[in-house]
Amino acid sequence: MAQISQTVLIYDRLRAEILDLDRTPGARLTERGLETEFSASRTPVRAALVRLQAEGLVQRDGRAWQVSPIDLGEIAALSEFREAVETEAVRLACERASDSEIAALDELLDEFRPGETSDEGVRMGTSFHVELARLSQNRFLVEGLEQAMTRLARTRWLEVRTAQARQAAWQEHRDIVATVAARQTDAAVALVRAHIVTTHERLTASLNAEQRMLRARGLSIVGA
Repeated sequence: MAQISQTVLIYDRLRAEILDLDRTPGARLTERGLETEFSASRTPVRAALVRLQAEGLVQRDGRAWQVSPIDLGEIAALSEFREAVETEAVRLACERASDSEIAALDELLDEFRPGETSDEGVRMGTSFHVELARLSQNRFLVEGLEQAMTRLARTRWLEVRTAQARQAAWQEHRDIVATVAARQTDAAVALVRAHIVTTHERLTASLNAEQRMLRARGLSIVGA
């Protein structure tokens, strides 16, 4: 197997396991252990870890590595970042998006309606917010939001772990699309802001209520 293919394989596998919480936050990783696990040399293993480090999913732990802990301060900062980016993105979307592009976003919601599992709920939310930002026709807003959603992916499953929460998020998304389609800029901005604040509040409440359970599962929480 070519070295570049090994790097991609290891990166994809580790990333999926980290986002799915199969590799728990705070878990130690060693290059030698990963070399054995993936039957790979150190170079592709290290390259994969560096890519994951750039996404904030792993970090150095002395001479080894660890899966990045869940950081409540970072979650709060990312919520503030999302509010700034997404309110501007939806404002531009009301001005720039075509009717067909908005209709496609509406169809995306139908495709996920409204998500039967937490994994589907997370995928639905990520796809919706990225595609909404894409309607702004500003690639920097899209790229920034994609990075933020990646860093939040491990914890967002808690926020949408119940059918009621997934239904609420889906309906909030539907209401946002309706205001964009109607070119109601102020209403769209207000709904996006309220949605992000509510999402953060649901996530914070879940983390606070379940800290003991999370720690029992080996999840490392900073600032709790």
